Amino acid sequence: MENFKMVAKTFFGFEELLEKELIQLGAQNIQKGTRMVSFYGDKGFMYKANLGLRTALKILKPIHSFKAFNEKSLYVGIQSIDWSSYLNNNQTFVVETTLYSEAFTHSQFVALKVKDAIVDQFRENTGSRPNIDKEHPDLRIHIHIDRDYCTVSLDTSGASLHHRGYRTATNIAPINEVLAAGILLLSGWDGKAHFLDPMCGSGTILAEAAMIACNIPANINRKEFAFEKWKDWDSELFDTILESLLKKTKEFHYTITGYDKAPSAVRKAQDNLINANLDEYVKISQQDFFNSEKEVQGPLHMVFNPPYGERLDIQMERFYREIGDTLKKNYSNTNAWFITSNLEALKFVGLRPSRKIKLFNGKLEARLVKYEMYEGSKRVKFSSIQSE
Repeated sequence: MENFKMVAKTFFGFEELLEKELIQLGAQNIQKGTRMVSFYGDKGFMYKANLGLRTALKILKPIHSFKAFNEKSLYVGIQSIDWSSYLNNNQTFVVETTLYSEAFTHSQFVALKVKDAIVDQFRENTGSRPNIDKEHPDLRIHIHIDRDYCTVSLDTSGASLHHRGYRTATNIAPINEVLAAGILLLSGWDGKAHFLDPMCGSGTILAEAAMIACNIPANINRKEFAFEKWKDWDSELFDTILESLLKKTKEFHYTITGYDKAPSAVRKAQDNLINANLDEYVKISQQDFFNSEKEVQGPLHMVFNPPYGERLDIQMERFYREIGDTLKKNYSNTNAWFITSNLEALKFVGLRPSRKIKLFNGKLEARLVKYEMYEGSKRVKFSSIQSE
């Protein structure tokens, strides 16, 4: 099978993580961009990338590029593609657009013109035409226009890859699965310590942490990928790729624990972990983090997504001060990471973060912060080193 170019989309700040994942999977000619990484691989690797990448939102397969200055040149460029290679006249498709252009400013207009060009080609050649289906199309076509340069791609994934397939029960504004996986990887989580999410909500961070710890493919529970409806879909090859990924799973020798003070959240998290077949690795209990203590010996890796004003009625200053106080008093020998879009609130934690990473949670600018809680106080730690 011959190699072809693909483009993996991701969140701002995850480009290096995605590049590293692609190297580990065996991609070729990898090039990092903004919110994306391009690479080369064959059809089997396309299946592998969709199954295995934790920080990719979508995998696109570019099939044609051309200059588009106006409506006519866009139409001609789309018609220059032999669409019968990808689609039958009795199938359905949808067109999605991303525009960075002065000539093309309206995404629906561009999608309509692309649709017209494809439909007209089929009418001329067969007398009938494929239809549009926005919900469950047989082919998803992605149009990217950057100034006067148009790239036509096939969407290999379908729905965004953050739809892992295990999360059926959610709370208000749950964290995106790809965002959770990226945060865990940025925090250095590798499954070689005990893990705690003390505000676990519907359990997304716990599920992603367990999959990373055991090297379980990120999208093992996903119901379908767009490429399964393609003309060249190879179910045997897909099964072979899936089997090869599953052979690389590994044992986990520590604990993964989740707390939430809401009984409803605990039940939802437990249900989601069962759906993901990860419940044997994760223990979830009803517990208020502010009344909790570290329960394990040795280093603890903590990652959480505290609620903020948009999601919950909390007294911001007091809430973040209690986060800092609880970490200081009850969680020595812990690396604690959390994400917040309430940048003002970080002032009240009362601890100096050892790292601050700029990310986006949806459209909200956020910070992923790390607090290192030493065995005893930091001052004691450094004074003892100096006296040796």
